[in-house]
Amino acid sequence: FGRNAIAGAISVHTARPKLDAYEGYAELDVAERGRIVGEAALNLPLTDKLAVRLAGYGGKENGYVDNAFDLAADRLVAFRKGAGRFSALYEDGGFQGFLTLEYEKRNQSPAVYRATELGDSYDALVSIFGLTLGGNGRDIDSDLGFGEADDSTIFSAGLELNFDIGGATITSLTGFKDHDYFYAEDFDGTPLRINDYRQDQTGEYFEQEVRVVSDADGPFSWYAGASFYNEQIDVLFGQGQDEEVYCQYYYGLSCSDYFAGGGYAFTPSPVGLVEENAVRGRYHGWAGYVDATYAFSEKFDIGAGLRYSRDTKKFGIQGLAPVSQLGNAFALGFNSTDFLTAKDDWDALTPRFIARYRPDDDWLIFASATRGFKAGGFGSFTIVPDSIPFSPDGVDVAPGDAFPDPFDPEKAWSYEVGTKGSLFGGRTKVDANVYYYTYKDLQSNVPGVGGGIVVDNVGRVKGWGAEGQVRTALTDYFDLLLNGAYHNSDVTEAQALCDDTLDCEGNPLAAAPRFSGAAVLNFTAPLGAGAVRSSLEAFGQTETFGGLRRLAEARSDGYIDLSARLGYESEKGWTIFGYVENLTNSLYYTGAEEGGGPIPAHFIGPSRPRTFGVRVSYEFGG
Repeated sequence: FGRNAIAGAISVHTARPKLDAYEGYAELDVAERGRIVGEAALNLPLTDKLAVRLAGYGGKENGYVDNAFDLAADRLVAFRKGAGRFSALYEDGGFQGFLTLEYEKRNQSPAVYRATELGDSYDALVSIFGLTLGGNGRDIDSDLGFGEADDSTIFSAGLELNFDIGGATITSLTGFKDHDYFYAEDFDGTPLRINDYRQDQTGEYFEQEVRVVSDADGPFSWYAGASFYNEQIDVLFGQGQDEEVYCQYYYGLSCSDYFAGGGYAFTPSPVGLVEENAVRGRYHGWAGYVDATYAFSEKFDIGAGLRYSRDTKKFGIQGLAPVSQLGNAFALGFNSTDFLTAKDDWDALTPRFIARYRPDDDWLIFASATRGFKAGGFGSFTIVPDSIPFSPDGVDVAPGDAFPDPFDPEKAWSYEVGTKGSLFGGRTKVDANVYYYTYKDLQSNVPGVGGGIVVDNVGRVKGWGAEGQVRTALTDYFDLLLNGAYHNSDVTEAQALCDDTLDCEGNPLAAAPRFSGAAVLNFTAPLGAGAVRSSLEAFGQTETFGGLRRLAEARSDGYIDLSARLGYESEKGWTIFGYVENLTNSLYYTGAEEGGGPIPAHFIGPSRPRTFGVRVSYEFGG
């Protein structure tokens, strides 16, 4: 019942302090490209009721992506990170309190892009500007007009209180997070300044939840709860383009010649064509939920749950007047005298059902059906009426004359049938499931008027697939893990993602591989006061496409990535492992995106090259 989750949420649990053990660990990972990553934790029982745990992380790695535009610059896809966590656990009778305080600071490279050098948009750039790309497939050739950054500082605090009241436990969960975030990238993947992007953001988030969970014996069990959240987000966006690139692409003239044709003089802007807009979001919401399970026997039980949620969003957007004489010409299409505001709320009643059957102690068979809901919202770069942007009315828009562009909630039903169990006396463990889901009003970025970025609801999606995993002990020394997944989908009524045509009807979702999987062969053999351990690992997937149109210029090939590890684990708590990742130095990409207008199709995130490293660790206490 995660907030605004489509059929579920990811639950992350941190290690808690232990009242009965003085223990800890330290780990150091050293590898090529100056990689040094360390982490450590220490558990300290202070009394028989109070314990604290201290944990820290720090690391750096130099990049592996050269920028042919500026070969003297540092390589990209690098990081510098540091984080710390303090946690405390107090237990006294039927009461338990758990406090966490976390701080993280990271400075790393943003996403990097390389034009695929295919498609009509790229051909147009070659024709107009004589564009060529330098470097190889793992390099980029980008002007980085705003620089490159993915920098964050994050503070979070959490407090969990548990009260055993006999027959049930009451849990209070309180959370707070504060963040500052700056991001800058070159989105077009070329040495031309076509679309640079930056985002300067601050935000705070608070959530309070109270939950009651039954713990009485008997066939009937239940839990119920309610939650509230409040969030504040303030962002300044910027998008940049070279003025001459704009004029040559759209008018076939220099900016001076274009303005002279209208009887005006043109003065180049010292910063180029930079369009900025500010947004502010003030969001809050609440939810209530109940879930019950009844065991008809030791082998069979069914459960049903119901959640009601309501989200309220107040949103404001202000387009700032650019320095360039071209105005807000390519990204926003408007500027405003103040924030243009809107407020709306969305609610939903979402049920879930599950049945579980245990034919014996080794096997479980389950089936579930879940309704998902994701609240609507407002686009960060667009306004309505859509006749205003990129028109004479888009200059100095006043509050009340236009509003942030809204989009509707996203809804889904998901169905799953699966099994998990063991064979051959527990030597082999199996997990398998099949699923089917339907989406209505899928939220997606779509092309906007004049090239602006619009979030809209597009069509319907049906998806289906299967997942499975087998882990088996082959011998006393070898075990094998295999997992695989198949996925397919059918998208309809999505003309906004298909040049306003029906040519994409029935195509699958973008960026989703048809097949994916992994295999790990482990070897363990005793040696002295410890054991030798090694593994050979492989993971991969089939091709993906960067859009619903499945264009050849936005295709990412399938790949297989191999890694190997060899080391020794001592009974005294220390380990040392050598490893090589991406053993064959395979080049693949995180994905690709379709282009449009002057932005060509581009690859995103080239794979990390073959990397040799050593990892050592030591555990003590316990």
